[in-house]
This record gives sequence, C-alpha cells and structure tokens, in this order.
Amino acid sequence: MTAHPLRLDHLVISARTLDEGTQYVADTLGVAPAGGGAHPLMRTHNRLLNLWGGVYLEVIAVDPQAASLATAPADGSARPRLFALDDPATHARLENGPYLSHWVARVERPKHLPTWQAQYPERIPPVVPMTRGDFTWGLTVPDDGAFPAWQGIGDGVLPSLIQWDTTNHPSTALPETEISLKALKGAHPQADTVVAQLRWLGAAHLIELQPTEGAPALSAEFETPDGLRTLK
Repeated sequence: MTAHPLRLDHLVISARTLDEGTQYVADTLGVAPAGGGAHPLMRTHNRLLNLWGGVYLEVIAVDPQAASLATAPADGSARPRLFALDDPATHARLENGPYLSHWVARVERPKHLPTWQAQYPERIPPVVPMTRGDFTWGLTVPDDGAFPAWQGIGDGVLPSLIQWDTTNHPSTALPETEISLKALKGAHPQADTVVAQLRWLGAAHLIELQPTEGAPALSAEFETPDGLRTLK
C-alpha cells in the first residue's frame, strides 16, 4: 500500500431523473434526499442525504437543463459525463430503476491528490476540478467518463477519489438524519485484482468485497429508525 488510509466520502445512486432516484431512496430508507444542485462541467445534478459520521448519499442524474454531449460546443469543451452516465449500458440498466452504482473515497490533506495522481497516472485517473454552488473539489474522472479501473477492471466497485478545497464538507450543510451506514459491500468476478488496487489506495477497509460468478455489484446496509435497510 502506497497511500495513507482513505475515508469514505459518499455513496452514489445513479438514476434517470432526480425524482426517480429520490423516490427510490425515500422508499428504502424512509427519508428523501434534498438540496444538492448542478455540476456545470459534467452537465449533471444531484440531491443529497446526510448520514452519520461525515458521510452522505448522492442521487445523481443527467441535468436536462444542460447541453447534451450530442450538442456540445464545436471546440470540444464538453466532456463525457462522470460515473459512466453517457454509457449506453448505463442507460439500459437505468431503465430498470435507480441503483447503487459507485462510491467515492476522500483523500485528506496534507496528502495532495493532484500530486499523488501525477506520480501514479497508471493507477489514478486525472483529477478534474469541479464546482457546485459554493463547494469546490477535485475528483478523479477518466477522460472517457467511465468508472475508475485498474488493469481494465473497475465497474464502479473501485472508488473515485475526492479532495475538498475547503474544510467545509457537504455533510455539514445537510439536515441531520438518524441513518447510518452499517456496511458497504461489493462483488466482482475478478475480486483479487480489485482488492489489490483497494489495498494500494488505502481503501480496502472501507468495503467488504466478495468474488462472484455474476456481474459486478454494490450494496449498502443502513441502520434506520425502522431497522436495517439495504440499497442496491
């Protein structure tokens, strides 16, 4: 492992629309995500739900008010959306409803994420500066908008990395809930390769990963006032 241990920053629910994603979370956890805003660079928008311990849940969807990739400026300034949201395979899966698609690990200072990425570009995707309202941060996003991968393997089970530019974190601005994350779990047919990269990143302690003969998948178990609930 070449990194200091990372922290879990947030979980990602992908959805066709924010309303669909919000309803899925509300039906499962008993509380609806709210707030959030737009990501101008990625042409996406989100809603957020606070969890115990400085962690939050993000519902993300394509922003219908933003320009599509098909109508991007001729100078090529528009880039593929993050979290594989422009991938036809993602579109097909979202036809069956929102799902837990990804997770994001936080890189704390004094470690500097752009410097770390520059040292190991084969292991860490480029760091993209992003904004939403008053929040600014750097997030690792492959140039094609796909999920981070190692040796061609990722599928959302390997985390994106984030570093916030200020001491303020979105969780501090969200209403308190009585919901806490109990466990983040993953399954992958090439689990050994995924685990090796997680250990190198310093993130293996954040997820319980198991081998599977099926498709890669994530699930998260939550303690709620109404008992244990699971998002998949």
